[in-house]
Amino acid sequence: MKLKRVTLLGATGSIGSSALDVIARHPERYEVFALTAHRQTDVLFGLCKRHLPRFAVVRDAASATRLREQLKQASIATEVLHGSEGLEAVAEMAEVDCVLAAIVGAAGLMPTLAAVKAGKQVLLANKESLVMAGQLFMAEVQRSGTVLLPIDSEHNAIYQSITRHVPGTLSDCGVRKIILTASGGPFRNTPTQDLAAVTPEQACAHPNWSMGRKISVDSATLMNKGLEVIEARWLFDLPPDKIDVVVHPQSVIHSMVEYIDGSTLAQLGNPDMRTPIAYALAYPERIDAGVKPLDLFEVAQLTFEQPDRARFPSLDLAYAALRSGGTASTILNAANEVAVEAFLSGKLMFLNIADVIAETLQKAGSVSADSLEAVLDADRHGRAVASDIVNRHSC
Repeated sequence: MKLKRVTLLGATGSIGSSALDVIARHPERYEVFALTAHRQTDVLFGLCKRHLPRFAVVRDAASATRLREQLKQASIATEVLHGSEGLEAVAEMAEVDCVLAAIVGAAGLMPTLAAVKAGKQVLLANKESLVMAGQLFMAEVQRSGTVLLPIDSEHNAIYQSITRHVPGTLSDCGVRKIILTASGGPFRNTPTQDLAAVTPEQACAHPNWSMGRKISVDSATLMNKGLEVIEARWLFDLPPDKIDVVVHPQSVIHSMVEYIDGSTLAQLGNPDMRTPIAYALAYPERIDAGVKPLDLFEVAQLTFEQPDRARFPSLDLAYAALRSGGTASTILNAANEVAVEAFLSGKLMFLNIADVIAETLQKAGSVSADSLEAVLDADRHGRAVASDIVNRHSC
């Protein structure tokens, strides 16, 4: 069996950790070609010691110099690159078979797009690539012929639940709608008046999933589900009114597909990101992911609720941006990243995150997203507008 060489963009986060665990279970199938990190260079050094990649990429020249010295002292031959050029280089090198895109936020767009343009198999965990530039991104997927496989548990579940024996659109395959499940986050039952005093530590304490701080806050505001709605629109070529969200606190059903004959197909499993990662890595085969089988007697109950859109307005803001089209989703994402960072650094109250996003969408305006330059300009403009608004809201 030929080894599949994998570049892992964002190796030090929770997705990266889960991916490396799956890869390490199958040394006869996978070889780590490149690992990248933004800030956690010491953690990246430890990963290089264990997985011996050919390349490692860090954010700047100073970090690269430090990592090179660490690797030299440990007699490890990994070559170190840095910056956006380094990220794009390890995403498109000829030796690479598969790129797992797990960089959080807008920073993941360009290297992920580079992998697509190079025709690599792309395992997509960076939802912002589609939120920011969905139309351009999917057009490039079609042009290059790349195999694009979603890693988010919800989109991976949809992918597994779609009948693929009939050519054409999902409607041609009898799909009425898709249903994305949401845990509801740590504040599902928290009264609105108590949300004003929420701390970053509380917001990052997700009840079911182990995730990074930014995505944990997004889950707490339901913006993560809003971003996933936008991602689903482009992945599955469906309009917003065919994408529903339901709160499912147990996080056992990861999403569902409703068909016109009355059938609803769902993918179930324990909340562990190694399952969708293993599915995508081995597609169309199945491999052991190290995940405990689902015990239905232990689960006992599966419950469902409507999202509370009044307490968590970010979900409707995402739907509104999607319906507006153009660069509205790009601006939404930019404003959210600025607001979440401000909340995590103590500059903004939890309840003001949605306020910043809404005001930014109103003030920044939207233009046609017909070029990558337009998307990147909208991202910069959205961040500037959001930063000004945050300064006014600062605690």
